[in-house]
Amino acid sequence: MTANDTELREQVREHYARAARTVLDQQGSACCGTPVDESTAAAALYSADEQAELPTEAVLASLGCGNPIAVAELHPGERVLDLGSGGGIDVLLSAKRVGADGFVWGVDMTAEMLQLARANAAKAGAHNVEFLAGTIEAVPLPDEAVDVIISNCVVNLSVDKPAVFAEMRRLLTPGGRIGITDIVADDALSAERRDELGSYAGCIAGALSRAEYLRLLVAAGFAEATVTFTHDVVEGMHSAIVRATKPLQ
Repeated sequence: MTANDTELREQVREHYARAARTVLDQQGSACCGTPVDESTAAAALYSADEQAELPTEAVLASLGCGNPIAVAELHPGERVLDLGSGGGIDVLLSAKRVGADGFVWGVDMTAEMLQLARANAAKAGAHNVEFLAGTIEAVPLPDEAVDVIISNCVVNLSVDKPAVFAEMRRLLTPGGRIGITDIVADDALSAERRDELGSYAGCIAGALSRAEYLRLLVAAGFAEATVTFTHDVVEGMHSAIVRATKPLQ
């Protein structure tokens, strides 16, 4: 990584460490660090039934821009990986859907988030989950370890997105799939304009355009790639659903 990449990664790490410490102090935070209470951001992204399945701290620590559980269409027995698992909300919801025969890993680079997620898993009594310390560019799991990869507003935070997509392909079994949510820019919105609209740690400056997203997925070897905008975030930028599959051969 360049010195600038290292600085950006540390900014992201500290940003989310602060968010985790806030939740650990029982105050809560929301998408990309914007303070809210549990009746606003989490309620907009997850159903009341989904929230009722979880410890309060997992709901308060929801920092995403969508609901990848609704996107990924998980099935009993599947093995799932959540990239940038934060406080664990999507891991815990996934664990219920894959059942006792399935398993869910979450990976996060922030020690405070891992502490919070492990505590939430213990409160939820989730036995088919594990939270790993690592980055989304280098996940500590073997090749073809998972059937599904989910992520919630995290890929935009990476300083090496081609490495993220290559890692996704390495980790998925043949025929495996991606079902993630992320912040994505209009194709006409320049990188310079994205910088003006928001910070890197705030999920804006590092966002890819739709065309960039699709190009990188195809370059990494994925098929059936789609990027579907769901709602506006700021001018020219949207929360989006991203899907793709790893070919059987």
